[in-house]
Amino acid sequence: ACPSCDASQLCNCSSMGLDFIPHGITAKITVLNLAHNRIKHIQSQDLQQAVNLRALLLQSNKISSIDEDSFWSLGKLERLDLSNNSLAHLSPVWFGHLFSLQHLHLQGNSYRDLGQSSPFSSLKNLSSLHLGNLQFSVIRQGNFDGIELLHQLWIDGSNLSQYEQGSLKSIKQINHMILNLRNSNIFSEIVRDLLHSVTWLEVRRITFSNAAEMQVLRVMSSSFVKKISFRQTLLTDATVPEIVSILEDMPKLVELELVDCRLLGTGQWKMEIQAKKSQTLRILTIKKLSIEEFYLFTDLQSVEGLLSLLTRVTVQNTKVFLVPCRISQHLQSLVYLDLSANLLGDLSLEHSACQGGWPSLQTLNLSQNSLSDLERTSKSLSHLGNLIVLDISQNNFGEIPDVCDWPKSLKYLNLSGTQIPKVTTCIPQTLEVLDVSGNNLKEFGLQLPLLKELYLTRNQLKTLPGAAPIPNLVSLSVRRNKLNSFSKEEFESFRRMKLLDASDNNFICSCEFLSFLHHEAGISQVLVGWPDKYVCDSPLAVRGAQVGAVHLSLMECHRSLVVSLICILVFLVILLLVAVGYKYHMVWYLRMTWAWLQAKRKPKRAPPKDVCYDAFVSYSENDSDWVENTMVRELEQACPPFRLCLHKRDFVPGKWIVDNIIDSIEKSRKTLFVLSEHFVQSEWCKYELDFSHFRLFDENNDAAILVLLEPIQSKAIPKRFCKLRKIMNTKTYLEWPLEE
Repeated sequence: ACPSCDASQLCNCSSMGLDFIPHGITAKITVLNLAHNRIKHIQSQDLQQAVNLRALLLQSNKISSIDEDSFWSLGKLERLDLSNNSLAHLSPVWFGHLFSLQHLHLQGNSYRDLGQSSPFSSLKNLSSLHLGNLQFSVIRQGNFDGIELLHQLWIDGSNLSQYEQGSLKSIKQINHMILNLRNSNIFSEIVRDLLHSVTWLEVRRITFSNAAEMQVLRVMSSSFVKKISFRQTLLTDATVPEIVSILEDMPKLVELELVDCRLLGTGQWKMEIQAKKSQTLRILTIKKLSIEEFYLFTDLQSVEGLLSLLTRVTVQNTKVFLVPCRISQHLQSLVYLDLSANLLGDLSLEHSACQGGWPSLQTLNLSQNSLSDLERTSKSLSHLGNLIVLDISQNNFGEIPDVCDWPKSLKYLNLSGTQIPKVTTCIPQTLEVLDVSGNNLKEFGLQLPLLKELYLTRNQLKTLPGAAPIPNLVSLSVRRNKLNSFSKEEFESFRRMKLLDASDNNFICSCEFLSFLHHEAGISQVLVGWPDKYVCDSPLAVRGAQVGAVHLSLMECHRSLVVSLICILVFLVILLLVAVGYKYHMVWYLRMTWAWLQAKRKPKRAPPKDVCYDAFVSYSENDSDWVENTMVRELEQACPPFRLCLHKRDFVPGKWIVDNIIDSIEKSRKTLFVLSEHFVQSEWCKYELDFSHFRLFDENNDAAILVLLEPIQSKAIPKRFCKLRKIMNTKTYLEWPLEE
């Protein structure tokens, strides 16, 4: 069974490596996503219980066969996606009971045709139909019988070689027709059948390389299409005049769109447009037009006659660095101009927006260009008497002057992401909407009496802008700044606002703060949105939550008290740990751990050539008289003599004492401990005993020899040397008698 069903009965089983439709599909499921699996066959019983299914997504599987009655129980199905599978034919029986189906996607399979009749005759509610693949080669008469109205028809016929005239004529109306064709003759035949039924015609991946093949497209001049789009289309200097000639003859064409196309040439177009220019074309959109020799492109004088009636022009991401003054002056009716993501600079803008150019312009988008002088930009546009909206965001102005000359009608100005360090009186007083987001502003104190909307997102503000200079402000966005809180005075001044968006800041929430927002500020909606659950774990973490619905926890209401109690508790715990550590010698264990780690890095046994002493003698300074005058003399004068290591005599001067102890023990065959009451009280004796203790029990050898100079109570030996106590109880040690 599919394990990924949510409360709304949407089951997402995509990309799970399924080889068949899972069991357990019930009547409760409304959406079933089985895309990107390995399903090869759909059986009759697979979907028999899914009577309430609204969407079935089976794209990108390996489906090659479907039982004829597999979909018969899906009378409520509205969307069926079988694209990118391995279906070699389409059966009308599959779709016979899908009375509610609106969207059917069948592209990317391996069928060569749609059969001898219409597979879609029973789909009376069909709204969008996607067909075709690389093997799709034939469209026959009757293939679309039963379909009268479509919102969208997409035919991928890049290898379509046969089209029977009249095949699409049965469809009375198509709002959006998408044709992916290479054969211009087939394209012409399809368009002939759709002259009066298509509203928006989109042509993809067709090549118009020479003027001769354009003659077969003359049929388009009689089309009632209102919008035509060319996507990924190849154009040349030879074919552009022919296309323009066809388009200007189209009686109802309003909008022309070119997206991601290539133009081979430099604009040397020979055409006569003045005599019969289009009276209906109003909107021109060009996006990502690739002109390989754009730097040689001409001034477009040949198309000036087409421009006077255009009202909306968009030329995005096309490397435009200049609009010739004559072109601007011919755009008499232009009210909307989008030149974003191009190469316009300060000097070229001054030439493009020349006197008499764009006289009716109301909206101008110059974002993402190469403008760098704000004063010069404002001056270049100052004569545009009808300009209302200006977007010059994502340019690198850097500095902002104190005085600028803007159009008197300007109401909307977008200066976001322009690297300006502050705002000055360069900003026009006529504005109703101002966006200065993403500029690292630290303050905002401009007087803008008409301003209604102010956007200050992604800056460095620590306080709200003053309300007195902007008395008519209705909406304020200060998202992603460094605000900590609002004072009552700040909010009092903004009582008239309808929306304050202050989310993603550094607010410290409190009951008093939220109570003030809700009861005293009087703002219709406050978007606070605490950015970090550790700063404030509040229901307001969801942007746009109504402040009045929030119920804060003890932590949120009494943060200072709770933090103080936590600090006191932590201090007491630390104090307790220190006391316990002192009682149970924790410091000693830490020091021993460090010494043990150091010792572990060295060989357990020194090589025989490095052993210099028979024994290292560890004793207390208070016992030195007996050690040096009795024991050492006897051993070193014995026959054969023993060589002993004494700290007074054999330690290396200038070397760390601990290192001297470790080295001496390692270079001695034995370690001789002279135990006494003084020994167990000596700090350095403890160290020597500690290191030998490690060697003794780490290597399991008999390197230690214990000599009791005087009787020692067992309780006098530190408890931490439990193994030393044990060895005193299990191995032989020497006792020096009281009488010599």
